[in-house]
Amino acid sequence: MRNILKTISLAAGLVLITSCSDFLDQTSPSEYPTQNVFESVGYTEFAVNKLYGDMGQDETYSQYIPIVWGLNTDCELVDGLGSDAYNTSHQRGAMNYNVTPGWANIAKLWDAMYGIIENANVIIEGINNSPLLNDEGEDGTSIRRFKGEALTIRAMIYFDLVRFFGDIPMKMESSAPDLSNAYLGKTDRDVIMDKLIEDLKEATGLLPWAGKATSYTTERVTKGYAHALLANIALTRAGWAIREAAKEGYETAAYSDPVYPTQRCDAQTREAMYKLALENLSIIIKEGPHSLNPSFENEWYLLNQLKLDETYRENIFEIPMGMGITGELGYTAGVRANGFTSKYGRNSSGVLKLTAPYFWSFKENDQRRDITCSNVQLEEENNVTKEFMLGNAPFGIYVGKWDVRKMNSDITSIALSVGNDKWRTGINCVRMRYSQVLLMYSEVMNELAGGPDADYEGSANGMTARAALKTVHTRAYDDAHKADAEAYVVSLSSNKDEFFKAIVDENAWELAGEGFRKFDLIRWNLLAEKINQFKSDYLTQMRDDVNGYPKEVYFNYTDESKTTIDMSSVTWKGLPDGMTKDDYEDKSSFWGAERTTSNPKQSQTNLPSISSGLIGDDVPVINRYLLPIASTTISASNGVLSNSYGYSN
Repeated sequence: MRNILKTISLAAGLVLITSCSDFLDQTSPSEYPTQNVFESVGYTEFAVNKLYGDMGQDETYSQYIPIVWGLNTDCELVDGLGSDAYNTSHQRGAMNYNVTPGWANIAKLWDAMYGIIENANVIIEGINNSPLLNDEGEDGTSIRRFKGEALTIRAMIYFDLVRFFGDIPMKMESSAPDLSNAYLGKTDRDVIMDKLIEDLKEATGLLPWAGKATSYTTERVTKGYAHALLANIALTRAGWAIREAAKEGYETAAYSDPVYPTQRCDAQTREAMYKLALENLSIIIKEGPHSLNPSFENEWYLLNQLKLDETYRENIFEIPMGMGITGELGYTAGVRANGFTSKYGRNSSGVLKLTAPYFWSFKENDQRRDITCSNVQLEEENNVTKEFMLGNAPFGIYVGKWDVRKMNSDITSIALSVGNDKWRTGINCVRMRYSQVLLMYSEVMNELAGGPDADYEGSANGMTARAALKTVHTRAYDDAHKADAEAYVVSLSSNKDEFFKAIVDENAWELAGEGFRKFDLIRWNLLAEKINQFKSDYLTQMRDDVNGYPKEVYFNYTDESKTTIDMSSVTWKGLPDGMTKDDYEDKSSFWGAERTTSNPKQSQTNLPSISSGLIGDDVPVINRYLLPIASTTISASNGVLSNSYGYSN
């Protein structure tokens, strides 16, 4: 198990602050010896390590956030179609934007996240009052690093809460013994993000780069992540958001609710935020130890193997999980082992799915497609584990980035030993990749420079928006097809708005399934538009009997026993020239089979239910992507909290 997780139990004994049923009702700092804790480098590190341990809860980054709360988009869907999509007290309804404050998981996440914030507040206060803070020796350097970690983790937690709920209580101090400062009303999210930006500016000066200080791997918050998070917050601050009320001087979107408008800040503030993002992204690119792994496949292989990439450090921050203890990536999301298999055990990777139009959107020979999208599942047949095509499942593609076939033997041993019981992979939750930095940089440069090919003051050694996008796009191709990838990037328009569309596409191809796209689409005010487009694209391809989705696909196997499908042989877009059905060993129904049925369930029942609470003519509130505050949280808030956006309390 990783070093951070080794100290969690000891840390819990030193700083034990757990979330209670009452709003922000935490164990008082006076109930443990905080002064002694923060006068010791070792004890302070234990306290900071507890923050990482709390991020391994199911209610935070082990399950809820990376797997469920980033849904739905044009690419990613919760496993809830038809009538399930309207279940307002379950994740299947909630992530289709049909939700009520009574959904129990809302309060669980809220309590867990504010529990982490409370612990971070205690640490920050303790360090600020510690005699070690101004120590000029090694102890002072260490204690200041710990403060940087606590500031950054607190900023990440608040940022995610803002993206889930909008305006929320901002509490930047530990709870008083009498809870006189515990019951707080909402703070405008712009005020919160402005505060987080200032905290992260401080944190970047306190933290080391990954690999530049003992134990500071990408499993800990480092300078690179603080810079990247700051840039992400700045772009969100500049972007669109549904508001509880119209704000004076803000721009209102065309697609907007009359009561709860979708707005963004004025042009001057937007420019300032873009410049701030550029400053921080350029620092990472010019000074940081991060780069792209030349192999997209290898980066995900390493993650499945529980190995840190110490060469490229593409994953700028991975929240550490513990094999067999925490981490549901690969179990609740990933390639499916349907039923117990003798080779890999079983999993329940049915929550997070990808869409047919997304799969169809990839350029030819883009290796990300078959790594990201898994159209197979593993099943046991005659005591042998075999791959089977999914068939006509246009909204049920598994996310192949987490793959039981690539996990190390220690993980699969756990899966085999528990039989049909639940198990934990220990795969880390990645919160920032270098490819995201490059895509944000491309976006910022395109905006500030007025197009993809001009330089702008503060750029990373003159790197243009097109050059940054090219770095991400061409990485996804092998040497034999690099020229085709480069030709695609060269062919992109020099018009700023048209090039931005290419950035949006690249964002999908690179990041789908990782829990980020939803929030990028929101700040771009493209979430509803892109979901509508995906639905329209599906219907167009499904109805086209000539160039649309095939009714069947044909394929070969890589082995004589026919257990492993040769994915390079699959006739996704019809039989290649010169080939016939007889050239293939097997076949499966495919998405075009919908055209031959008298009861087209996918298009007439499932498709309309997807994201039905967000789009359509009868949605209760236009562009309501935010979740409500839980009824139990409101009832425990001493009357200071209430719901907006048409939600009941």
